[in-house]
Amino acid sequence: MASNTIRPELADALEQGLHNIGQAAALTGVSAKMIRHYESIGLIAPAARTFANYRLYNEADLHRLRFIKRARSLGFAVKQIEALLALWDDPQRASAEVKQLARAHAAELGEKIRELQAMQRTLETLARRCHGDGRPTCPILDDLAS
Repeated sequence: MASNTIRPELADALEQGLHNIGQAAALTGVSAKMIRHYESIGLIAPAARTFANYRLYNEADLHRLRFIKRARSLGFAVKQIEALLALWDDPQRASAEVKQLARAHAAELGEKIRELQAMQRTLETLARRCHGDGRPTCPILDDLAS
């Protein structure tokens, strides 16, 4: 009997423009697993629930998930996204704060790029020094062992 009440309840919610977690994932590009994770760490509010405990998301929830996805695609860490969301939610915010966060993150990315380029140059140098033949000596392994 419970299954007879579950389906109509969910159908009613979907007819009202709400989305279950699978639909929310498809509409935002954020996996259901990550949606649950973002909810568990407070990046999104706990989802509304049906009596059968299905999660339901409205358009504002989807918009917030898209915001998070875009921020993640730009490499922002969860703590930085929390700060960005707080600013986004605050109509009294100063855009200077947002700009400061973006510039700080861009500087962090620049440093990571420099570190990665240095690693790349080192590996290319080591690979050039390695004969890559049947001999057992290998400058790459020697460098890693030092």
